[in-house]
Amino acid sequence: MIETRLLQQFVAVAEELHFHRAAQRLHMAQPPLSQAIRRLEQEVGHALFTRTNRSVALTPAGAAFLDTARGLLHGLDDGLARTRRVAEGLEGHLRLTFINIATYAPLLRALRSFREAAPALAFSLNEASTSEQVTALERGDADIGFMRLPGTSSPSLRFEPILRETICVALPAGHALDGAGPLALSALAGETFVASPRGLGQGYYDQLVALCQSAGFTPSIRQHARRLQTVVALVASGFGVALVPASMAQAGQDAVVFRPVACDAPPSLQQLELLMAWDPRRQAPIRDRFIAAIRERMRPAAGGDICQVSFAPA
Repeated sequence: MIETRLLQQFVAVAEELHFHRAAQRLHMAQPPLSQAIRRLEQEVGHALFTRTNRSVALTPAGAAFLDTARGLLHGLDDGLARTRRVAEGLEGHLRLTFINIATYAPLLRALRSFREAAPALAFSLNEASTSEQVTALERGDADIGFMRLPGTSSPSLRFEPILRETICVALPAGHALDGAGPLALSALAGETFVASPRGLGQGYYDQLVALCQSAGFTPSIRQHARRLQTVVALVASGFGVALVPASMAQAGQDAVVFRPVACDAPPSLQQLELLMAWDPRRQAPIRDRFIAAIRERMRPAAGGDICQVSFAPA
């Protein structure tokens, strides 16, 4: 094995073509440098320099080896620099999974700001349900997920709320309950509901059912859709009503009316949280840097609370 130090010494002599000047450049005595070059030539198996009392010149083999030595040293420098950038979370690959986040402007701004601050990072983005994200994180197939409360135990994962929003009801335009202002949740007792399947997000599903039960009824869910946009589209088509995050009202939807709900349920039932989740057992400097950036940008300066999304129809 040829040591890196030998390569550096060879390059110095090859560029100076003078052992004394090369030794000065390397801050070492000349005899050890001469010995090092002879040892390198023994390793290579060929003479790399021709030497006379007056001059030093590269042999053809030495000229070829100079290109190799420079390339190796340059590659090592680049590799060390990249290693440091990866260790500092400035370069690498970040795998994100998320539920629909198109209506969460604060989070989208935070993502954009992070990408602009770390242009060398590569991203893999995958839209998935909460249950799918939990599986991906537990398997190590994702670094960070943005999801609802899973509703099942995942002791290996850490969950942190980054955004909180109220729940509103989506009604087809012209519905008997169409109007403005808060709507008593109990008024929906006789309605047919559209919702996402429980298997895709047990915690989210169970919370909406529990919210209705706090108002004295269990929702009659007749239609299911994987995505909230599809849920709202089915409401627009007259398939039923739906309880949805307040952010959906901000997206705008023809033929759908959004109204805030009024009930006596505790705030934990009336509000939905968007969670950031990851597996802390796995070391990932990029992920940790990303988490810190999201925390900083998703908490208002005053009070340090997480971002809130209130009912505000488009």
